[in-house]
Amino acid sequence: MPTPDIEYRLLSPMLIVFGAAVIGVLAEAFAPKASRYLIQVTLGVGSLVAAGLAVTLVARDGSRAHSAVGGALALDPPALFCQGALVLLGILGLLLMAERVIPDIPRDGDGLDAFTPQASAAPGSVAEKQAGAAGVMQTEVFPLTMLSIGGMMMFVAANDLLALFVALEVLSLPLYVMCGLARRRRLASQEAALKYFLLGAFSSAILLYGSALLYGYAGTLSLPGIGEAVARGDGRTPLALLGAGLLLVGLLFKVGAVPFGSWVPDVYQGAPTAVTAFMGAAVKVAAFGALLRICYVALPGMDEAWKPVLWVVAILTMAVATIAAITQNDVKRMLAYSAVSHTGFILTGVIALNAAGLSGTLFYLFAYGFSTLGAFAVVGLVRSGGAEDTALERWAGLGRRYPVLGVVFSLFLFAFAGIPLTSGFVAKFAVFKAAGEGGALPLVVIGVIASAVAAYFYLRVIVLMFFTEAPEDPPVLARPSWSTAAVVAVTAGITFALGALPQPLLDLANAAAHFLR
Repeated sequence: MPTPDIEYRLLSPMLIVFGAAVIGVLAEAFAPKASRYLIQVTLGVGSLVAAGLAVTLVARDGSRAHSAVGGALALDPPALFCQGALVLLGILGLLLMAERVIPDIPRDGDGLDAFTPQASAAPGSVAEKQAGAAGVMQTEVFPLTMLSIGGMMMFVAANDLLALFVALEVLSLPLYVMCGLARRRRLASQEAALKYFLLGAFSSAILLYGSALLYGYAGTLSLPGIGEAVARGDGRTPLALLGAGLLLVGLLFKVGAVPFGSWVPDVYQGAPTAVTAFMGAAVKVAAFGALLRICYVALPGMDEAWKPVLWVVAILTMAVATIAAITQNDVKRMLAYSAVSHTGFILTGVIALNAAGLSGTLFYLFAYGFSTLGAFAVVGLVRSGGAEDTALERWAGLGRRYPVLGVVFSLFLFAFAGIPLTSGFVAKFAVFKAAGEGGALPLVVIGVIASAVAAYFYLRVIVLMFFTEAPEDPPVLARPSWSTAAVVAVTAGITFALGALPQPLLDLANAAAHFLR
């Protein structure tokens, strides 16, 4: 068997990220403690910028797709689109993790001063110690994040089942550790990490078992090869059906669909908020990128078998998560159920199984990722006694005391609800339109109803912030460093821009809507 060629130019985005992760691990081992923070932030952001440029150079080769490492990876337009989104989300995620927040003193007025960026606290200073008391994570979170981003970039490009499994483990294992790195509420954080690890291990085993069954059916690990085997033979054989079903279950766990997303609320609530923001944005892009490739490349000939299953999963996801979100009294937990409900909406684009569904899903993933990152960034700034205060009733009157925070957070909530002039409206319209064209009109009707119901719990938070009296000891807004202020500003700008002027990104998603087969 010939040795596969390794196309380093095509793999350069992933190699840059993995190389930076290795250097980051060495820096943790040998660099002086006082300089680690600056080294890790500079290394992480710089390497992701370089990886983004590398993705652009690979994409400029034209619309033709590329395969690498003997066909194990496919650097086609959907993979490059997802990799570009992951790089951008990764940069903002690292900046959010780089936060050195100092609890601000409550003051009268409009609260604009409390939202003014300030320089990061110097490592070892009194301000840094105060920031640590506010919940800043250890610097090892940066190389772990880089490893996870590299795994995600590989996951969306995996073109055979073995590469898919390896990438899944590379992206997941660092996340298990990152979920347990909170300095405050350590037990909740460690419990979240343990739950995520145990359920993640089960899902990985299920995915691996499904991969083995599909290999036994098709005689190949290649996704295009499996697609050809299904097209040539009978895709309804028990081996093929069971293998495809288990493979989809493993991926549905990663996207957080009902009933496989029971881990999402507990993990999102217990993990450090910066890690939750990164997970909620980037993991969804990576998981749906892989799910799209499986459905559109490996299993399109079995759509009569898996489409009804995804219909049921999408309906359950939208209905159960929406109803559960209404009953929540914690902001992070409410946003977690919101993330699950959005999984149901995105699944409508996958079910469409057409070019419009693929481009609409890509647009949705990009838009939703930035809104999610921004929303959790704002949540991390609301504090009481130096710790995050996510109890919903404690947010009463917060928008009147801090108008900037209230308006920005309301923008993200409007995007989640699908209100016009936000990215969420265009994203939902795109996937619903594609699903209708693909013959899933009843699913579209259910999605519209679920969106209308979901608007209630988003608007409830807005009413609470602006039209409800504050408690006697209200939380305060921590003064963010420049990094978090930049994340909030950029994500809010993108959320509004994609609602007002979505055409450039829609054109880019349409141009990326074809897989290498």
